[in-house]
Amino acid sequence: MGLDVSIGRFMRCNTILGDRDKRFAYWVGARPCKALAIALFILCYVPIAAADGSTSGEQAAAAPRPTKILAFGDSLTAGYGLAAEHSFPAQLQAALAERGHDVEVINSGVSGETTAGGLARLGWALGDDPDAVIVELGANDALRGIEPADTRRNLDAILEQLTERGIVILLAGMRAPPNMGDDYAAEFDAIFPELAQAHGTAYYPFFLDGVAARPELNLSDGLHPNADGVAVIVDGILPHVLRLLDALAVR
Repeated sequence: MGLDVSIGRFMRCNTILGDRDKRFAYWVGARPCKALAIALFILCYVPIAAADGSTSGEQAAAAPRPTKILAFGDSLTAGYGLAAEHSFPAQLQAALAERGHDVEVINSGVSGETTAGGLARLGWALGDDPDAVIVELGANDALRGIEPADTRRNLDAILEQLTERGIVILLAGMRAPPNMGDDYAAEFDAIFPELAQAHGTAYYPFFLDGVAARPELNLSDGLHPNADGVAVIVDGILPHVLRLLDALAVR
């Protein structure tokens, strides 16, 4: 069915075009309804070119997506006991936005997560196709007294998989609680700087720096940071994240 016939079913040409317009339409060799139909077809179906010659579809396709950073960790990343906007990923994203960076920080924190659990779900978490990953795991291993050798093996495997995928990494260190004893703490604390060096990844020595053992910056359990505590964490790690973005920019 032609476009002029379809439109003709809904309106008469005489109500659309005056006598002068009809004469012009016939002068260019088209019946008035047909001329109107062609004009509507052009408006509706032909992409409108921008001043630079690109179409609206091309401009949408060319729009850059934000850089994606996956915050991969446990309850310290998830924002245990906090509103979503006060979590580490949310506050980090806001801090980066204030500095003009178009970055989406994806919250991939799971409360109670160990390094073994993180390794098991890593492939699923990477479904968001991140450009970079902040790895924050190990606190629950220490709290449960898991052998440091097991923690090291799990983290090593996580870093290896990320490296193989070409993903830029920032490894956040953790420290064993004092009640675990000096020997355990020495073996556990050494895991993070040694793995960062072995894999050539960026490294932030202690995720809870400036927050641990400060009651005013933690929830009543004394383990999880409150909103102010998360802000301190973000301030501390931010320069390392900015360098991470610089590394992405030159790839």
